[in-house]
Amino acid sequence: MKYTIGFFLVFFAFNSFSQKNKLEVERIDPPFWWVGMKNTQLQLIVKGKSISTTLPSISYPGVHLKEVVKLQSENYLFLYLEIDPNTIPGTFEIDFLKNGKTKLSQKYTLRKRNSKRKAQGLSQADVMYLIMPDRFANGDESNDSMGSMLEAADRNNPDGRHGGDLQGIIDNIDYFKKLGVTTIWLNPVLENNMPAYSYHGYAITDHYKVDDRFGGNEKYIEFIEKAHEEDLKVIMDMVFNHCGLNHFWLKDLPSKDWLNQWDEFTRTNYHNPIASDPHASNYDLKKLKKGWFDTSMPDLNQNNEHLSKYLIQNSIWWIENAGIDGIRMDTYPYPAQKMMNKWVDEVLNEYPYFYIVGETWVEEVSYESYWQKNSKNRGSGNYSSLPTISDFPIYFGVKNALKEDIDLYKLHDVLAQDFLYEDPYENKVFIDNHDVNRCFHELGEDLDKLKIALTFLLTTRGIPQFFYGTEILMKGSGPHGEIREDFPGGWKGDVKSVFNKEFESEDQEEIFYFVQKLLNWRKSSKAIESKNLVHFLPREGVYAYKREAEDEKLIVFINGNDKEETINKEKYKELFGKQTEFEDILSQKKVILDNELTIKPKSVLLLEVKGK
Repeated sequence: MKYTIGFFLVFFAFNSFSQKNKLEVERIDPPFWWVGMKNTQLQLIVKGKSISTTLPSISYPGVHLKEVVKLQSENYLFLYLEIDPNTIPGTFEIDFLKNGKTKLSQKYTLRKRNSKRKAQGLSQADVMYLIMPDRFANGDESNDSMGSMLEAADRNNPDGRHGGDLQGIIDNIDYFKKLGVTTIWLNPVLENNMPAYSYHGYAITDHYKVDDRFGGNEKYIEFIEKAHEEDLKVIMDMVFNHCGLNHFWLKDLPSKDWLNQWDEFTRTNYHNPIASDPHASNYDLKKLKKGWFDTSMPDLNQNNEHLSKYLIQNSIWWIENAGIDGIRMDTYPYPAQKMMNKWVDEVLNEYPYFYIVGETWVEEVSYESYWQKNSKNRGSGNYSSLPTISDFPIYFGVKNALKEDIDLYKLHDVLAQDFLYEDPYENKVFIDNHDVNRCFHELGEDLDKLKIALTFLLTTRGIPQFFYGTEILMKGSGPHGEIREDFPGGWKGDVKSVFNKEFESEDQEEIFYFVQKLLNWRKSSKAIESKNLVHFLPREGVYAYKREAEDEKLIVFINGNDKEETINKEKYKELFGKQTEFEDILSQKKVILDNELTIKPKSVLLLEVKGK
C-alpha cells in the first residue's frame, strides 16, 4: 500500500478556525513536578484550543517563567521554567492572558520529593525476570475490555489482548521471590490505545498514563511498592524511537518536524551496524534513523529540541513518581545519538546509581561494544553514554553453540572478545526474550541442552535476564503471538497452574527446580558478583571456567559430548589451585578432588569452595 505525505499531514491540522472557540486547557505535561531536583529547569507543554494566542503568566516564589515557545500548531504552548532550589512545594496558578486580561487559569503543583525513593541499580548479583504483562496473569477481569479503549480482550487471538494485568502480577509476586529472581522487567505498560495488535506495549499513545487495561498509574505504583516490599527491583521498558499512530500528538502535531516525515511510507532498514559504520552512506543512515518501524508506529524526531526535552523529562518523571529502579530503552541505536547521550547523562545526574540498559540488537561483538560507554571501538567517531548493553552476541553464541551439534568453542570465542567492552561484567545477558524464538524450541526441545544454556547464563559474566516461562519449558516460536504465550495458571479456568506447582510433565517439573536451585544459590555467591572470569579453550568437548572472589571460588565444567568425560586435575591446576574439597552445587554433595573428575554426558558440573 502506498502512502503519500498527506497520510502524515492529515493529522497536522492547525485548526485556524479554533480562535473563535472558547479557550481551554486539555492537558499539561508533565502533570506535576517536584522541587529540589538537581536540574532546576522544567518544560511544561500546555495543550488546548488556541492556547498559543494567549500570553502565560506565573507568580509563585521561586518559580520563574524564562521562555515561552510557540510552534506551528496554535493549540500548544511550551513553557520553560526555572525552579529555585529552595522553592516551597505547593500549587500555583498559570494565568493565560489576552490584551492584558486573564482569560483562563490552570493550577499546577510542585511536590516535595519522596526521600524514600532511592534507585538501587543492578549488579551481577541480580537476575531480571522479563514479563509481557498482557500474557502473564489476569488479576482483574473487569478491565479486560473498556469502553474508552479501542481493542477488547480476545484470548483466542494470538495477536490480540488476552487480559493480563498488573493485579495479576501483584497477586503472584511471591512466585518471583521463591523462584529466586531479584528484578522484574515488564514490557511497556504505558497506554497503547490502538485498534489492533496493542498488547505488546510498544505503540505508546500517552507517555504519562499506564494503560487502563493494566490497571492505570495507581496500580503500577502499587505493584512497584509491593515488589520493593519483597526486595524485588523493577525495570521500566521505554520507547523513544516511535509512538503509536493514535497518540494525541498525531491528531494535531505541535510542528511538522515532530515526526520524521517522508513523501511516502518508508520503513527503517532495521540494520543497526550502519550506525557504527564509518563508511555508511547518508541514504542508509537516514533509513535506519528516520524510517518508520511500521505504518502504525510513527518515527519521532529526537532532533526537535522540544520533543527531546519532553522525552527526557518523561523518564525522570516516572523514576521520581513511581520509584522504578531501572530503564530498558527499546531500539537504542535508532534515535538521534546526541539526544540519547543527553538523556543518559541527565538521568544519571539526577540518580547516579540508576540502572540503564539499551536494546542493541547486533550479532558481532565489535558492533555491540560500540554502544557501551567508553568503548575502545569508536568506528564512526561518535560516542555513546550508554552504561549497559543487551548482549546479543552472547544470545547468538549460546544458540549457535548448542542448537545442533554442540560446539562449545562458540561460547569461548564470544567471551574472548570482551576486550572490546569498557566493562563486559555490566552487560545484560540472556538466552531468549519477547522478540525471538524460545530457547527450548531453538535447542530442539532437548532438556540437557537447555540445562547447559541456563547454567552458562547464570554463571558467566554479566547480569542475567530470564524470559517468563523459560523455567517451565515454554517453547513458542514463529509469530510473536506464539512466542508470547500465556503463562499457565494466570487465568481462571486454566487446567493447570504453575503458581500452584501443577506441572504438565516431569521434564517441566525437573527444569523448574533446576532453575530455582541455581537462582537461589546465586543470592549467596560472592564469586558471581566478582569481575573476574578465567576460562580454558574447550578440550575434548569440555569447556571450563572459574569465577573467583577474595574468599570464594566457583568452577564450572560443561561437557558437550554424548559420552562421559574425565577431567585431569593437573590440566586444570589453574582452576583448582590448592583446594581439594568442593561442594557440588547441584547435588549439594561434597566432592573430594583426587587426580580425576568425571562429568556425565551433555551435563554441567558446578563446584564451589568458600574460605581461603
